Amino acid sequence: MSVDLSQFLQTFFEESFEGLDTMESGLLELDPQQPDKENLNTVFRAAHSIKGGAGTFGLTAISDFTHRMETLLDRLRSGEQAVTAEAVSALLSAVDCLRSMLEAIQADQQLDSDALSAAQRSLDEQLAIGSSGTGSNGKDGGTASSPGADSNGAAAGGTRSGGDGSAGAGGGKGNGDDHHGWRIHFEPEPHLLTTGNDPARLFRALADLGELKVECNSSGLVPFEELDPESCYLSWDLQLHGKVSREDIREVFEWVEDDAVIEIEPLAGKAQSSASAAKDEELEQANESHSAAGGDAPAAASVPANQSANAADAAPATDAKASAAKAQAGAKGGDGTAKKSKSSSSIRVDTGKIDALIDMVGELVITQSMLSQIGKEFTQERLEELQDGLAQLERNTRELQESVMRIRMVPISFAYSRLPRIVHDTSRALGKEVDFNMEGEQTELDKTVMEKIIDPLVHLVRNSVDHGIEMPEERQALGKPQKGQITIDAYHKGGNIIIEIGDDGKGIDRDKLLNKARQAGLVEDGAELADSEVFDLIFHPGLSTHDQATEYSGRGVGMDVVKRNIRSLSGSLNVRSSAGVGTTITISLPLTLSILDGQLFRVGDQTFIVPLVSVIESLQIDSSKVSRVTSRGEVYHWREGYVPIVRLHELFDTEPSRNELAGGLMVIVEDEDSYIGVFVDDLLDQQQVVIKSLEANYLRVPGIAGATILGDGTVALILDIAGLVEMSRGGPRQPVIPEREEAD
Repeated sequence: MSVDLSQFLQTFFEESFEGLDTMESGLLELDPQQPDKENLNTVFRAAHSIKGGAGTFGLTAISDFTHRMETLLDRLRSGEQAVTAEAVSALLSAVDCLRSMLEAIQADQQLDSDALSAAQRSLDEQLAIGSSGTGSNGKDGGTASSPGADSNGAAAGGTRSGGDGSAGAGGGKGNGDDHHGWRIHFEPEPHLLTTGNDPARLFRALADLGELKVECNSSGLVPFEELDPESCYLSWDLQLHGKVSREDIREVFEWVEDDAVIEIEPLAGKAQSSASAAKDEELEQANESHSAAGGDAPAAASVPANQSANAADAAPATDAKASAAKAQAGAKGGDGTAKKSKSSSSIRVDTGKIDALIDMVGELVITQSMLSQIGKEFTQERLEELQDGLAQLERNTRELQESVMRIRMVPISFAYSRLPRIVHDTSRALGKEVDFNMEGEQTELDKTVMEKIIDPLVHLVRNSVDHGIEMPEERQALGKPQKGQITIDAYHKGGNIIIEIGDDGKGIDRDKLLNKARQAGLVEDGAELADSEVFDLIFHPGLSTHDQATEYSGRGVGMDVVKRNIRSLSGSLNVRSSAGVGTTITISLPLTLSILDGQLFRVGDQTFIVPLVSVIESLQIDSSKVSRVTSRGEVYHWREGYVPIVRLHELFDTEPSRNELAGGLMVIVEDEDSYIGVFVDDLLDQQQVVIKSLEANYLRVPGIAGATILGDGTVALILDIAGLVEMSRGGPRQPVIPEREEAD
């Protein structure tokens, strides 16, 4: 039966990108001075999985390239080669290249051959260093000896022997090539069969290498009544005769090496003398070193990768190869399936959330059945029963909606994942030393918000490294630690998520920023601005505190994009800075862009909505507490302070029911630590509303976050509190909703 592997391509891409994230984070956590072996094992397993999956789908370019990475990682984790900053950098570059290759294949585009060649050269240089570090003279050249080396069979310089059974991909090529047979003990873990692996398939792959004898050990069998049909209770002892290398055998078992005990030893009496074996081993390693340094590694690397893919599916070989070829053709210019899949997105959901959703659907079905029964036999006496049923339906609908919204909530750690690499690369390029701390990684927000917040976070963090953190010698002169600190934190506050990016750098030079703004004509000479207003100038396009443009900043084209993106999410930005102490930028965002609890009120014949979490209180206006401030309009004395009064009918050209403030109604709303009073004609009820984008369907209007359709079919505008606060401070105003421009 033919299996169409192309249907699993999207899953392969998703899992591969997750694997790359794991590799990147693991490599960034590596300390060359004290490398964590478990960390290296995690990175190696991720690369191994990607290589195996690529081989299954016939994506040889991916599997060959990953095989190089795997070889270097195996040397690092075994201690055969020292972990250095250069090796980590080469692997990080390889991760970037591999990500680009996967994205190109997924989008049906050509691979970047120049970037691929550069990444290959970088890996080959590291492989050559490792190969030349252990020569035939027994000197290790400063590299660490393998902790897994067999004391009886290891070469003098710590080179791993073929008899220890631990040779990794590329690390033991040629070990035992002159043996004429191998004894193999294969003892699977009980769960092996549940992973989709079949021992019989592995044995058929071994039989293709030489004459195979199989002996089954059934001593682990349990009584029939205790037998689990999905568990494996058997082990096998095999004898493979033929001129086969240890690496060829391990390639067959690489799919199950984490799920089984595998021991490989030469058959007794068939091996050469110890002296001859050691000599041949040194010769093979010298050849391997020459291959890695001389540029022949690509051809050598492609062989085991293909063997791996074939061994994994040796039984249905013809059908699997045909399906893999079909999958590769589809990814590289066939029917465009892969291209379409790129635009799709998926989300991993905890099964508990799915169970809760199913329970809610069950409750909804019961309520619907009850209402249907009442409808069929309705009388006036059952009116109260009908009202109770409708109330139950409302509760069920709300709970169902909340369950669905919880499914869309994902940890912000997904947005955090790119930031350590940004800090690592930027600080290294600028010659700075930075400790990057991430907090609140499990704080959840809507998937749509999370996807759109990634780019602003990247720019703000890079900006902290470039603008905020000083050079090491400058920090020492100021009495600061040589390493700068950048911290990002996320937490919930009311109905919003708050993200703070802070550093302990030099802070914003207030006077320099204000002078540049005056030179650019953004601030009038002699005008006095509060600190918050001055710091907000960093978001103005074309304004930068750097005197010279660099690769990372100085052109004034980044922070304005950040602010625009945050505002498109109905969010707000706040900057706090102290010279010589550091800067903290706070982002406030709604948890979701889909549904909100709102307070409805009327101005004239128009209905407006404000998010309920933003409402502090509503009150009747006392005219004695109203004052006028020159150039600032009207303010109201409230709670030991003053709040600006916003007349919506003036902003949006609506005829109000009343113009006089005295005796009228005002709703006090907040955004972060800022408050305004919205003058309204009448307060209506509170209800949940579905948010529709006004910008996508009409135009962006300052002060408006979106629109919704009410139960009676009318359209109500949802107010953007951050925008109204900015207007109250004299920011961009739009008194009349703009006419939509006709398309040419």
